[in-house]
Amino acid sequence: MACCGSFYIIVKPTKQGTMKNLITRTITGVLFVAVILGATWFSQVSFRGLILITTILCLLEFYRLVNGNVSRWTLYADILGGTYLVGLLFLLPNMQPGIPGIYLFSPYIIYLLYTFIVRLYLKEENPIKSLSLSLMGQIYVALPLGLLSYIAYPPLEPQYLLMPYNALMVIAFFTFIWLNDTGAYVVGSLLGKHRLFERISPKKSWEGFIGGVIFTLAAGWVWSTQCSFLSLTQWIGLSAVVAIFSTWGDLCESLLKRTLKVKDSGQILPGHGGLLDRLDSVLLATPAAVIYLYLFVA
Repeated sequence: MACCGSFYIIVKPTKQGTMKNLITRTITGVLFVAVILGATWFSQVSFRGLILITTILCLLEFYRLVNGNVSRWTLYADILGGTYLVGLLFLLPNMQPGIPGIYLFSPYIIYLLYTFIVRLYLKEENPIKSLSLSLMGQIYVALPLGLLSYIAYPPLEPQYLLMPYNALMVIAFFTFIWLNDTGAYVVGSLLGKHRLFERISPKKSWEGFIGGVIFTLAAGWVWSTQCSFLSLTQWIGLSAVVAIFSTWGDLCESLLKRTLKVKDSGQILPGHGGLLDRLDSVLLATPAAVIYLYLFVA
């Protein structure tokens, strides 16, 4: 994430450089990573529960961030709609054949209809902007979190279909993101000279980006030696996709915050800011990883 209390965030000094803040950041980061790994490994139920709770908190954070004056009922509807979308996406990979999809999608379609129609009655100063922000939260936050289901239930070869929930794939995915962040920070701090995207994130460098990619590719090789459900080539390809798109995800979140002139997306994580600050890489890396799995693995 700049994700999930990634390792470089744990050791990175704060602006104040105080030991107290460093300890707070470290404890929060370690606990955050532990919760994700623990819930993922324990069972598919705990993993689904974690993603649903994360979705609610992220949507609440996003809508308050981009539109502080949003109507309470619009906010509730947007959060409910996004949470339903995530739950629906977790049902689809293992849905029994013969169930008409329209029945499952109907509640979300009703939410979309409500989202448009309610603007007739809210008397907002800029209803187009408000509507756009509602839909943006669904696309930018809820959809990627829901698509984690297709990483948890990946399209593997037939011999692996008896084990539909694949905790190792999810852990590998997050490992790639964390190591990409770690490698980018370490290499960028030591060798960074050429700015990667100075207009959006002045501290990121091309050297750091390349370092993050190398760290992630190395992790892909390690995973290939331990888990044979993907070939070496597939593991390397997946790690490269995650490294590139997680970097873009980090930059897109930086663009959002720079546009809104805020430092953090929220304050839910002591010493780290908001959940979106820690999950920014996931929001772009997840859709890209799913597309890769269905194009080159399925």
